Amino acid sequence: MDAFNEFLVAANSVLWANSVLFIILGSGILFTVWSGFSQYRALTHGVAVLRGRYDDPNDPGAINHFQALSAALSGTVGLGNIGGVAIAITLGGPGAIFWMWIVGIVGMALKLTEVTLSMLYRNTDDPDNPHGGPMWVISKSLARHGPGWAKVGWIVGAIFCITCLISTMTAGNMFQAWNVGEVTELYFGVPSIFSGIVLAIMVGSVIIGGIKRIGAVAGRLVPMMLMLYMIAAIYVLIINIDQIPAMFALIVKSAFLPAEATGAFIGGTAGYAFLFGMKRALFSNEVGQGSSPIAHSAAKTKEPVREAVVAGLEPFIDTIVVCTLTAMVIMSTGMWNRDAAVQLPAAPVINPIGEGSWQIYDTTLPPNRWIEGSQFYTIVEAHPNVQSKTNLHRVSGVAESGPGGELHVAWSVFSSPEKPVTRAEVFESLPGATLTARAFDRVTPGLGKWLVTVASWLFAISTMISWSYYGEQSMIYLAGERSVVTYKILFCILCVVATAGILETDVELDNLTGIGTGVMLFANLPIMWLLGRQAMLAYKDYIQRLDDGRMGPGHEPPSLEDLISGRDVEN
Repeated sequence: MDAFNEFLVAANSVLWANSVLFIILGSGILFTVWSGFSQYRALTHGVAVLRGRYDDPNDPGAINHFQALSAALSGTVGLGNIGGVAIAITLGGPGAIFWMWIVGIVGMALKLTEVTLSMLYRNTDDPDNPHGGPMWVISKSLARHGPGWAKVGWIVGAIFCITCLISTMTAGNMFQAWNVGEVTELYFGVPSIFSGIVLAIMVGSVIIGGIKRIGAVAGRLVPMMLMLYMIAAIYVLIINIDQIPAMFALIVKSAFLPAEATGAFIGGTAGYAFLFGMKRALFSNEVGQGSSPIAHSAAKTKEPVREAVVAGLEPFIDTIVVCTLTAMVIMSTGMWNRDAAVQLPAAPVINPIGEGSWQIYDTTLPPNRWIEGSQFYTIVEAHPNVQSKTNLHRVSGVAESGPGGELHVAWSVFSSPEKPVTRAEVFESLPGATLTARAFDRVTPGLGKWLVTVASWLFAISTMISWSYYGEQSMIYLAGERSVVTYKILFCILCVVATAGILETDVELDNLTGIGTGVMLFANLPIMWLLGRQAMLAYKDYIQRLDDGRMGPGHEPPSLEDLISGRDVEN
């Protein structure tokens, strides 16, 4: 496992180099300016389209605009909003939230651009079952230049599909299942693998019905889970309303200046705040990955840009609203820089076990509070830490039973060229969603237990059903319709594998999901650059016709029940 983690770290260092993040940010700014700040249109015209005033049952497509956005949001609003934000603050500090906001804002323009292209080039040979996404964009656009280019286009599309499948299996599947298993085991003592089995059965029963069933389930599930989570988060913020101004000030300050070590937080540079904020925001809202355009391409419309304007709402809802609420809950309750869970009588002993390797001993836990398998970390002082710009490091450990039945922490080996200095504080390791759950618990005991457990299950199911569709469309492009059944079986199996104890810490989780997100960005961004002008021309033409009055609502908005169920577009 150590060798695998080293590979993940090396791969992430390439995929998530600072230069890559600046390229993504620059691309978002470019399309924001080029489109004339399309964020405004998403928040105004996009809402009107979403309400169903422009839906037409005779247009090509399978689901209405509301269901398409719900299906795409079910892939973005998920455990990235609960667990991903927690990871960003834990590793990058409060400043990471500022960069999540920036990604959310410029990401609205990026999302509009990539969905416009997917709608322009979607395959509507079967009008009731369209296929779209970056693989079709590059394949069909290059095919216009001759047979030789058609082959090149298919190969580039295939590369995107392979990267999409990697992200599907990691970020869209295993990350979700792992977090659900961790939260459920923490609060209810249910072995994580049982959660994985139940998830596999529930997800499998939905995805077998294809995009229409996914759209129907997402249309009901997404609004319900968003309202549930937002109401609880707002309740916490009302309780801690006096802290909100100071929190916003700390977020902005930490985005540009190093964040000091305090409590469980070992400190972080502005550069690492930028890194983790950008990475977790991109993982959460999927901007630039080309994944959600696959869901939007199923929308019933004859106007490609119309669905793209709706898609611009995705990053706003996902990042500016939901991620911010999670961050405020974690910060206002003090969970990100919490005090030690165990205060030892003295700092534990640390001895060399080889050249540059050290082992901590003699850490007995107080009785009647912890159970075998509980995860911890302690902070040691050693060589300079490039992440925190201090000499502080985290050393992880797990509770094990001793010969007499007492519990002690078995610490992992720590590497340092100099002898580390240990401390008497032991912190409980709360990876991902479990940190957010404990934050809610601090305000009202039991709130996190039930809210985050229920939200984790709902968010995970919604995310997994959408991502399964993204992977399904990739398989159809690569190997045809006959490959879908085998793919769906494998998807459900990996859901169980993720909960079988392979992943243990938030660092491993961050590295794994970073691979999936990173490779898709590398595949999709060049497509957006190559054809971005075409997307912008189509967008400006649509807005001009809208402003001139040549295009308007076709009818009064349908009832909410018809909109959610999709009956408004049934022939």
